[in-house]
Amino acid sequence: SNTIWSLLDSSNIFLFYIDNFWVFMFLLRAFVKLSFILFLCRRFSESSDKGWFRSLFVHKVDARKDAHSNLLSKKETSNLYKIQFHDVKPECLEAYNSLEAEVQKRLHEDQDYPCEVVGSWNTWYGEQDQAVHLWRYRGGYPALTDCLQKLRANKEYLEFRKERAKMLLSRRNELLLEFSFWNEPLPRQGPNLYEMRTYYLKPGTMIEWGNRWARAIKHRQENNEAVGGFFTQIGQLYVVHHLWAYESLQAREETRNSAWRKEGWDVNVYYTVPLLQSMESRIMIPTKSSPLQ
Repeated sequence: SNTIWSLLDSSNIFLFYIDNFWVFMFLLRAFVKLSFILFLCRRFSESSDKGWFRSLFVHKVDARKDAHSNLLSKKETSNLYKIQFHDVKPECLEAYNSLEAEVQKRLHEDQDYPCEVVGSWNTWYGEQDQAVHLWRYRGGYPALTDCLQKLRANKEYLEFRKERAKMLLSRRNELLLEFSFWNEPLPRQGPNLYEMRTYYLKPGTMIEWGNRWARAIKHRQENNEAVGGFFTQIGQLYVVHHLWAYESLQAREETRNSAWRKEGWDVNVYYTVPLLQSMESRIMIPTKSSPLQ
């Protein structure tokens, strides 16, 4: 019986080696084939900067032929926009709004100043006790320069600035261009709430952002909510401001939810989110003097 068991053990060992031999040979052949394929791919890749294997791993960006400001802004107009953010002392907000409204009205009525206020708001949610003003300069940088030179020589305006300074904690501004595919902001009847969504993009991504939103804006026009879209030229760069109008916060929620039911909106979100560094939202209430109500 010992002899029989020893023979059985020997056959099992033999079968074990046979099975593993074929497994080993299979893995060896696969390894040789993979090594040969990788060798060929490397040779093709090294022979040309446009090798298909390298293109799988290296994102090659074609050189731009023009500045993104020329490629994305409206050609039919030469409008330049300025946005102001004023942080007001809480106890001075009402007086500030009255003073600002008076000055805006005088500038509107004086045809000698090539500027107009597009909208004025106080933030409701977001930065508290903040005033936001959007100005349009028809004629671009020359109009801006002309207006500033005239204001510096206007003693009444200089007195206004001194009085306003007493009410402020801080202020900043940016110069903007409007996207060619967005609506031009025009006066509208109210009452409306306004949302300013601000996107801080990764440097070098403005063209891709514009290309995506040129397709996506059609999904956000049904309720006339799109007011204007802008990108910075001076100030913090690669910043985008989208301005929307809603009848209420509930209308905002319903409008935004409806966009997700439209084919293509999800694709826009999918491709634009990786372009962002950060983003923020302000809900704003128009002042009594604002053309956008």
